Amino acid sequence: MSGHLSVVGLGPGDARWRTPEAEAALARAEVLYGYAGYLERVPTQLGQARHASDNREEAARAEASLRAAAAGRQVAIVTGGDPGVFAIANAVCEQIEAGPESFRQVEVTIIPGVSAMLAVAARVGAPLGGDFCAISLSDNLKPWELIEQRLAAAAGVGFVIALYNPISRKRPWQLGAALDALRRSLPADTPVVFGRAVGRSDESVAVKRLDAAEPTGADMATLVIVGSSHTRTIARPGRAPLVYTPRVVEKVSA
Repeated sequence: MSGHLSVVGLGPGDARWRTPEAEAALARAEVLYGYAGYLERVPTQLGQARHASDNREEAARAEASLRAAAAGRQVAIVTGGDPGVFAIANAVCEQIEAGPESFRQVEVTIIPGVSAMLAVAARVGAPLGGDFCAISLSDNLKPWELIEQRLAAAAGVGFVIALYNPISRKRPWQLGAALDALRRSLPADTPVVFGRAVGRSDESVAVKRLDAAEPTGADMATLVIVGSSHTRTIARPGRAPLVYTPRVVEKVSA
């Protein structure tokens, strides 16, 4: 008899942001799989097996979780943020498509979580209040030239852009290149929000102008939101500024 696989989004860090559905799935799982840093966020339970792996081993992690579920176990595989946003749910689906028939018989539940772009946006106001998109700057799975094309297209039509995977030790230059590319399409005073480790003890959030935005200090725990030409910053004496994107956009003449 086939088991069950829960693909659980843990949110950006703070346990208060985990949904009751996520908590219930973690509590009933016999086996947990996940990147070691994410598993550390899940309280240990007596008798519950844990299999931690490196962040770059998504395919192997997804396959192992499906094999355990196909063998009849109650399994959960965890990820930060939302599992469907540049995360493990995609790898699970890929393994089901490419794997043995037993994988297709596994009951799979995708449990949503608060994505980093939503957590960062909430810290500064409503920068995602208008139309927006999300782009991963990692060129591990797609060419950089395509990323540049998407950045230019998104900025050109007025999308606010949430940048995931902005920089890492092995990819130190992409965020700087992305900001340079966006400066060619957007006004100098476009607000750029840098949110690092939001929901954790070392959280930091900063709002910069595009012409002063630098990749220094960003890492893989950082989510960057680049406003559109319509995004506004409200100065508040003695308080952090509010950033928001109006939902009303004047009609564009033909």
